[in-house]
Amino acid sequence: MALISGVLAGGFIGTVSQPAKAEMISYEVAVLQGLNKITARVSELRVPVNQPVRFGSLEINARECRKSRPEEMPESASFLEIDDHKENTETTRMFAGWMFASSPAVSAMEHPVYDIWVVNCMSLDEAQAASEQAEEETKATE
Repeated sequence: MALISGVLAGGFIGTVSQPAKAEMISYEVAVLQGLNKITARVSELRVPVNQPVRFGSLEINARECRKSRPEEMPESASFLEIDDHKENTETTRMFAGWMFASSPAVSAMEHPVYDIWVVNCMSLDEAQAASEQAEEETKATE
């Protein structure tokens, strides 16, 4: 009986001492930034999940976008597929994998003209509100 109690207590203590696994929340829109190295222009890109977006010769498809819960350390990650559609050549897959906002160099896309990195994930409603706000700010400065 004492042996069983000790084994059960040891098993319970072992599970308590392990850190909790942080789950991330899925969102519908990946917020990326793209740099054109030739013009030195940085553009914000809002890429809805499973809806390809063009940036120069690149076609970016976000397959998933996840963000940590508010009480956790901030992190956004997106599973991206990035293809290069150069004129008169076949499409080349430049990147396929997870990119992390907190560590863009960990899984960077190698391209001579463009850099792409993850900034955030947001809902469709948040993306629509951000687009409307940007339009209002543009009109106010004209």
